[in-house]
Amino acid sequence: MRSKIRITVIKKLSARELYGDSQPCQWKIEEICPKFEVGDVYVIPEDGSCPSGFCSWAFADLQRDITHLRFGGDYPMCEEPGVAVQCCTDGMRPVFFKLERESDDSAKSVPL
Repeated sequence: MRSKIRITVIKKLSARELYGDSQPCQWKIEEICPKFEVGDVYVIPEDGSCPSGFCSWAFADLQRDITHLRFGGDYPMCEEPGVAVQCCTDGMRPVFFKLERESDDSAKSVPL
């Protein structure tokens, strides 16, 4: 059973928040990710494709967890079945996402 997955942006960090004044390299672009705003919501359709307007780099980073949730998997570190929290791998300005399997009473939960 494949499920739709809802992705909610829950936090954004800047290089300054991560490293203070001792950043590991000079950053030529914006200090905080301009692609997302906290509270933005996207839905991964049943076919698992990247939703319109979603960052393709972040989607690639989240795809393993999206797939696991889509096919009924759960994560033992999350008390709520069908939920995961993950971030993109941008080491200078990461964005954190909450992934939620849309409830479907017929979906079977499979532990990780």
